[in-house]
Amino acid sequence: MDILRVLLIPFACLYGLIMALRGKMFDWKILPSQSFPLAVISVGNLSYGGTGKTPVVEYLIRLLSDTYKVATLSRGYKRKTRGFVLASQSSTYEEIGDEPLQYKTKYENVEVAVHEKRRFGIRKLIKTFPDLNVVLLDDAYQHRYVKPGLSILLTDFHKLYVNDYPLPAGTLREFRSAAKRADIIIVTKTPGVLSPITRRRITGMIKPRLHQQLLFSYISYGKAIPLNKKNEELLKKKYNTILLFSGIANSYPLQEHLQTMCHELQVMDFMDHHKYTLQDLEKIKENFDNMFTRNKVIFTTEKDAQRLDKSALREVIKNLPVFYIPIKFKFHNGDNIIFDDQIREYVEKDTGYEQFS
Repeated sequence: MDILRVLLIPFACLYGLIMALRGKMFDWKILPSQSFPLAVISVGNLSYGGTGKTPVVEYLIRLLSDTYKVATLSRGYKRKTRGFVLASQSSTYEEIGDEPLQYKTKYENVEVAVHEKRRFGIRKLIKTFPDLNVVLLDDAYQHRYVKPGLSILLTDFHKLYVNDYPLPAGTLREFRSAAKRADIIIVTKTPGVLSPITRRRITGMIKPRLHQQLLFSYISYGKAIPLNKKNEELLKKKYNTILLFSGIANSYPLQEHLQTMCHELQVMDFMDHHKYTLQDLEKIKENFDNMFTRNKVIFTTEKDAQRLDKSALREVIKNLPVFYIPIKFKFHNGDNIIFDDQIREYVEKDTGYEQFS
């Protein structure tokens, strides 16, 4: 442990105690926690960002939306609007945030909404869509004002919450013991091949409770997609150099994937949910132009592509060979059967409800 972290431990303990007291106030019913008469599934984490919530929400959408009327609800991080906003095909990330925009762009039959206060957002969704069956709460593990019927907690394989500390010494929003609220714990971003020894080691570290399922997952990468279709021909070539720019919490899995596609990878990291400016794109272009190599291309993440594709900045980069790679969340060793069965069983029991008044 480095010296700075040691110095911050007292502040981390104070922060953790404050959050623990807040949690107890919900447990003791001093603060209200509202249940709803339909299936509500929360996807979240104990740490700040980077555990792979978006691919998990998309997995749930694909699992449920052919059978049930599904909506996603999040706060719409870094959007410029306030209150309840229902996404449409013409929405921008300034109006609803990049993750909700990605859900709406990819899954037209799913209702996508944002609201800072989830319980008011759920009420509005129920009134707007009387046939609604399922609400997926994105990044809501600490949002205790809503009591989900099923809670999914994610933890990054490379930064398990059991090895982390509360803010500011670490990245945890609560003490590790808060994991007990989860019904399902998923270790995300594991290697594509996970050994039984590694699985047993992590299980021993996390020590799931009797009521909890501990599952393991990894990221699967799709085919590269150009922001400008005229660059599709470049996909047929072997890249010498790739320039990756991203504004997400952890880009290391994508970096590892791209390194298998080229001889040299150069990386430009921005802050999570970064709002790109003209100066940013000019710097990206400058770095790209200064790469003295043949067969060079630019890659970014699917989330970053959403921020650029529906903005005025798209015109600035339309002549650059920019690609993104869609990702999917996949389970190891039959864990998908356990997960799918538990989700379906829960939803089947909670899909009937009366009009909310």
